[in-house]
Amino acid sequence: MWREKTVAGQSSYVLFGLMRSIIVLAAACLASMSQPAFAASDYHWKYRPLLVFAGADNSAALAEQRRSVDQSRAGFIERDIVVVWIVGHSAAAELGPAVQSSAADLRKRYGVAPEDFRVVLVGKDGGVKLTSTEPLTAGRIFGTVDAMPMRRDEMRRR
Repeated sequence: MWREKTVAGQSSYVLFGLMRSIIVLAAACLASMSQPAFAASDYHWKYRPLLVFAGADNSAALAEQRRSVDQSRAGFIERDIVVVWIVGHSAAAELGPAVQSSAADLRKRYGVAPEDFRVVLVGKDGGVKLTSTEPLTAGRIFGTVDAMPMRRDEMRRR
């Protein structure tokens, strides 16, 4: 059993509990920092996912975003952008490998309600780089990607 010993007016089991809490909290913080926002292992460090969330296929915003992607496919491919369409309860990838996460998992991870429209650009490092509740033009997406240090390095090497 624990014996109470006083150390500068504090009992040892109180100090032990406090230290244990600090260690657990620090470990949790480190774990959350190291986990990328988009955890699909097929994309990490290889592709930049552009996640497009819509409640239904007949969404006007979704149609506008699809047109933007269709008109600039070469630019998306050049920048290693995989477009992931999360519409209703389905998730499908375009311009790259299939998505491993379900629509529900992606909606939960990014806090997007089933009826909401949202566009989220994720970097190769897994971090969110850009988010919008309205369709994004290809120029806006490309400008954001081209300003990234990793992309600038890619352009220098080509």
